[in-house]
Amino acid sequence: MARKSATKGKRHGFYSQALNEAERLELEEARGIDGIDEEIAIFRVKLRELIVAKPERFDLHLKVASTIARLVTTRYNITKEQKKSLKEAITKVLTEIAIPLGIRALIK
Repeated sequence: MARKSATKGKRHGFYSQALNEAERLELEEARGIDGIDEEIAIFRVKLRELIVAKPERFDLHLKVASTIARLVTTRYNITKEQKKSLKEAITKVLTEIAIPLGIRALIK
């Protein structure tokens, strides 16, 4: 749990000593973000970049897609069955649409 500094009025957490001043400012900014929507969006962007840069690394595509599925599960607190369906749907899109059509055709 973070505590307030009596001298500066700033929050100092357990890990703050391991951060430089710029990182502490970024940490303060990050504390203001609710939810994980930005993280999900970043993973989606990175998946697209990975597909373009390394279309042959289907194993990595699936790992990132699985991570996205876990984040979405957490975000929406969906059941295990819904999570399985989401993962299957992502896998199906990659295997039946993206790869046969050529991955670059889907990314514009």
